[in-house]
Amino acid sequence: MKNTKPPSVLIIYTGGTIGMAYHPETGSLVPVNFEEISNQLPELKRFNYNLKAVSYSPPIDSSNVNPEIWVKIARTIEVNYESFDGFVILHGTDTMSFSASALSFMLENLGKPVIFTGSQLPISTLRTDGRENIISAIEIAAAKEKGRPAVPEVCIFFQNSLFRGNRTTKYNTEYFNAFRSENYPLLAETGIEIKFNQKAIIKAPGENEKLNVHKELDNNVAILKIFPGIKRDVLRSIFKTPGLKGLVMETYGSGNAPTYDWFIDEIRGAVEKGLIILNITQCIAGSVDMTKYETGIKLMEAGVLNGNNITCEAAVTKLMFLIGKGFTGKEIDLLIKKSIRGEIN
Repeated sequence: MKNTKPPSVLIIYTGGTIGMAYHPETGSLVPVNFEEISNQLPELKRFNYNLKAVSYSPPIDSSNVNPEIWVKIARTIEVNYESFDGFVILHGTDTMSFSASALSFMLENLGKPVIFTGSQLPISTLRTDGRENIISAIEIAAAKEKGRPAVPEVCIFFQNSLFRGNRTTKYNTEYFNAFRSENYPLLAETGIEIKFNQKAIIKAPGENEKLNVHKELDNNVAILKIFPGIKRDVLRSIFKTPGLKGLVMETYGSGNAPTYDWFIDEIRGAVEKGLIILNITQCIAGSVDMTKYETGIKLMEAGVLNGNNITCEAAVTKLMFLIGKGFTGKEIDLLIKKSIRGEIN
């Protein structure tokens, strides 16, 4: 006999615009509980699924998300992993790419879908994009291909598109297509049907490879965006940050930065003192190649690591993950170049 057990999906409501309402006095958006969302979505009752929800109290504005929240989400998935076929995380859009990237590194041997979604307009508004986003995310979380989870990885679903979570960047604040993944193809598109791009999806681990949840993150990292006219004192103030262990440096084009002697000297000095500096491009598409121009070669000679085509969000969270695991400089040098969750080509 065929197994007729309905799919089971756990919805983890963390907060974000999707669950907000307009304050009657100030007119600003404030978080509400998941019950308000479910009241606005009677369609959820039409699913022939076993749907359960976990709500974080109080709901979190995504601007306040931090590594402790990522650990909390990871623990929620860990505790409920054997009981559900997939997970949908309702989350604010502003830091969704950071959270999806972090969770991708934290959930080793993930064999089930973890789908982040949210909305640009609250679920209570007439023209909300949240309704379609939630419904499609649930369908994808429950979807099977030849009896196995269709997308066993951490993803973001937004406006008909399913992205690998650690390949995304929020680029639009005004329209419903809030996210882009310029350096990696879509994992699926929704229309009349859901069309999965199987060639782009990470395959599920073997049955003997159990989920391993990493909860050690070190947020002693920073981001430095290079700009014309940057002063030496700016670099020095960042490098003097107490406890700083990792720096994501956003450079021009294919990994270029000023070649002033003082600039290279400051970079080299920081690396020699143990600071891990990862070079990524400011461009939304493309990749770093520090062998292409003299400016990049000087950075490489100073000990700066090549970030390839990793996003800023994935670079920051990957450094938090690797440093949190206690890897040394040489180990991080090797692992930062390696794709451990599909975050770089």
